[in-house]
Amino acid sequence: MKRYGMLFLCAALLCAGGCSRSGGGVKLRTDVDSVAYVIGLNVGENLLKMDSTLNVAAVCKGIADRFAGRQSMTMEEAQTFYLRYVNHAVPERIREQERRFLDDATAGRGFKQSDSGLRYDVERDGDLKRTIASDGDRIAVRFKALRRDGSELYSSYERGDTLRTRPDSLPAGLREGLKLLGSGGAVKLWVPAALAYGAAGDGALGVGANETLYYEAELLDVQPADPDGGRKADF
Repeated sequence: MKRYGMLFLCAALLCAGGCSRSGGGVKLRTDVDSVAYVIGLNVGENLLKMDSTLNVAAVCKGIADRFAGRQSMTMEEAQTFYLRYVNHAVPERIREQERRFLDDATAGRGFKQSDSGLRYDVERDGDLKRTIASDGDRIAVRFKALRRDGSELYSSYERGDTLRTRPDSLPAGLREGLKLLGSGGAVKLWVPAALAYGAAGDGALGVGANETLYYEAELLDVQPADPDGGRKADF
């Protein structure tokens, strides 16, 4: 909250000097100006939620240029640029940063990489005559999930619990890793965000947007697909 408060203050100061068409700052002498300031605060709050690294001065210049009718691109051109940036440039940058992190995290540690981008290290193969043949199979697993910084997100070991579910109820990366094993096998996994909870994350589980996850998992048992289905995984 302190960081956000400081950013709010900086945004207000910059916009007071940079967004004013007079360039001399804004004195809130009238209700109309006060309402305009409140609108600016709300815009700033929404922008902070979108991206706290935005150049506030550039945002203010865009607002001032639009009001003055001197913008350097049309609204159609601006929309095209923004959509290309959000849908292509930003995800590509995030993927490249994640790739470099995973390269560093797994270098010299025995991990392999699958075609999907999953990094895995099989510690025990288990009984390879009893593997997951279908996403509808019934499986018993134990695992823990960690964030990049090593903080724990979930652990069935601490709960003293065994999760009995179906593979299709699990995140794609964990599911892929378990399919490398037979009953009794164990694996370590670095799961890219695209194979975990993606750009949206999962607030209920405490998983952030574009969060890379680390798993240590054991496949304890595999039973053929149950036509009656299985319950949804707890994590």
